[in-house]
Amino acid sequence: MNSNQLGSQRGFSLVELMITLTLGLVISGAVIQVLVSSSVTNKLNQAVSQVQESGRFIMGRLSAEFYEIGRYDQVTANIDASVDVVAEAAYLENHPIAVVGDFATNATLGSVQTASGGSDKLVVSLLAKEDCTGNSHGYAVGSEFHVVNHYFVTGSTLKCTGYDGRVLRGLKAQTVSPLSVTLLDNVESFQVQFGVSDTITNSRGQAISYVTADEVAGLRALNQQVVSLRWAIMLKSYQNEVRQTQAQKYALLNEASKTMDTAHYYQVFSKTLALRNMKNFVRSSQ
Repeated sequence: MNSNQLGSQRGFSLVELMITLTLGLVISGAVIQVLVSSSVTNKLNQAVSQVQESGRFIMGRLSAEFYEIGRYDQVTANIDASVDVVAEAAYLENHPIAVVGDFATNATLGSVQTASGGSDKLVVSLLAKEDCTGNSHGYAVGSEFHVVNHYFVTGSTLKCTGYDGRVLRGLKAQTVSPLSVTLLDNVESFQVQFGVSDTITNSRGQAISYVTADEVAGLRALNQQVVSLRWAIMLKSYQNEVRQTQAQKYALLNEASKTMDTAHYYQVFSKTLALRNMKNFVRSSQ
């Protein structure tokens, strides 16, 4: 074998190997960085999608239920007549939003403005065939009665408990126990405000100010009624693997802003709606 053949078969030099390894490391690092970035983006997208879907669901459900607050139809509704329905209509239409002390058999049940940034409690009255849990409380199928729904957050779960308003008012004995259902998990905060009208003689059925639950009873005594509802709910993602670079601040309605962690995705959903039944009631009372 001649010298030319030996020269053509020599391997890489040490410098060439080091350059090759360095380039390999750089390329591998870039690929890993792309994969990590893709994984982080994917997790964030999943978190955003999950929170937005939950938000659409709960806002749709609450909107449908809240529209009925204050409803009492004596013309077309099939009302169970085991109590004085005229007196019941007067009570319900003047107490669409219940506050603590409204019910004779449960004095602690009522809407509450919770202190220190805690979630509020909302208690409402309406005429319906069943409460928020689907419980008809033993009434005949298709019969309507005074329903009371209590919306509240326990832990991180939004729940609703349904009551027979006639039992709460002491007009009949309880035959079916109230039930509670979970409406949504991963709820960080639930806040409520109430749009109140001017006094009945001056009102056009429109809200002139928004107040918290602790102000409702006093304004009701002045013949100012709740005619609209404003609520906000903050949801967080299920995954705790979201990595955001900066902690975000969120403020719901009248509450002070709160700084949340960077390991979840948070989003606030809010809505204001007119209580059509109450607007009509206030207008007709002038």
